[in-house]
Amino acid sequence: MEDPSKEKKQRPFNPFIRFTGLALQMGLTIYLGSLLGSYLDDTYSNQAGLYTKICTLSAVFLSIISVIRQVTRFQK
Repeated sequence: MEDPSKEKKQRPFNPFIRFTGLALQMGLTIYLGSLLGSYLDDTYSNQAGLYTKICTLSAVFLSIISVIRQVTRFQK
């Protein structure tokens, strides 16, 4: 007979915990993208904020792709 304590150790994470991690990862990625854009705007004297807009939109796109991949992997 198998030990019941081993079954508890092998259970996957609660889906709510996993999705909370996804939200934090998405927020952090977008925040870091906006920081990078602000740094580039300050470094290269861009008054229009073009680098901030490009980096933030790129970070949003990358974080959405990452979330979609992880959710489809979770469903399998």
